[in-house]
Amino acid sequence: MAELIDIPEGHRFDEAKLRHYLKRHLADFVGDPTIQQFQGGQSNPTFLITTASRKYVLRKQPPGKLLPSAHAIDREYRVQMALKDTPVPVVSMQLFCEDPSVIGTPFYVMDYYPGRIFADNKLPELGQNQRREVYIAFAETLAAIHEVDFRALGLADFGRTDGYAARQLKRWTEQYEASKTGPNEAMDNLIAWLDANLPAEDAPALTHGDYRLDNVMFEVDAPHVIAVLDWELSTLGNPLADLGYVCMAYRTPKDLPVLKGLKGVDLAALGIPSEEEIVAAYCRRAGRDRVPDLSFFIALSFFRFAAIAQGVYARFLQGNAADKRAPLAEQAAQVLAQEGWKIAANAGN
Repeated sequence: MAELIDIPEGHRFDEAKLRHYLKRHLADFVGDPTIQQFQGGQSNPTFLITTASRKYVLRKQPPGKLLPSAHAIDREYRVQMALKDTPVPVVSMQLFCEDPSVIGTPFYVMDYYPGRIFADNKLPELGQNQRREVYIAFAETLAAIHEVDFRALGLADFGRTDGYAARQLKRWTEQYEASKTGPNEAMDNLIAWLDANLPAEDAPALTHGDYRLDNVMFEVDAPHVIAVLDWELSTLGNPLADLGYVCMAYRTPKDLPVLKGLKGVDLAALGIPSEEEIVAAYCRRAGRDRVPDLSFFIALSFFRFAAIAQGVYARFLQGNAADKRAPLAEQAAQVLAQEGWKIAANAGN
């Protein structure tokens, strides 16, 4: 599980008011809990609540002024509720509170699952065979997300099903411009290329939006996925965008602050499947024989993550970032934009 820390000054809230609220709304909530914050959660801060009888996890919006449409706690809660009892593993939800008077922002509470979250894509804590099994399970779970019948789950209005790439480009360009703190020529070039190379539509699916290894929880002693986490960016759209996001890790430098990738790593020596093997595993599970426009979606993923990293840095300057890596996020935004622009500039060559 992620590292636990004392709640930083900028993220503290009225614990007595929260305790009173949870005692009224959770039948088995008893006693005086202890509350700690999970290290990370740059976007929506996440907390462990421990009582005498059980543990819960609380996830809330960050304090301070928020960018438009960001930190969508309500959407996270809704999609995970909808996915209960489907082939997509999610944590069981307990309650959603939209009243900001309780702890300052809306929040939701879910069950606590003991499990493993791998912060390093190289999986140093595992052996060769387990590394491969983890990555294959990771790819197959993504296909399971894309296979669910979102209409049958009541998610037909969870997002538009047309113009996904154009809408993503527009949304994240706006988010990036709103949090920009300095020039980034590669980002400007990348935005222009993406706008000029929007792909054809694909059959719409539920998309996670931030599907990477450290947003997936595995069993403590087996390479089996028990929960997909962090659904803030989920929507309806082109499933290849999620696959491009997975491939981004293979093109990201291994020593990049905030997001350590696999570029420059001897994958075969570690037993980690190649990008081609991961795409093949996804396609087998999804019943696909091809993945058109994958270069576009990998470049789009670099663009999106560069925009996210820039937002993390902007919140750091405001004193609202929960992750100790936040001061390095601006550097990461520059590098990610440069890597994305390399892919764009070489597309079709």
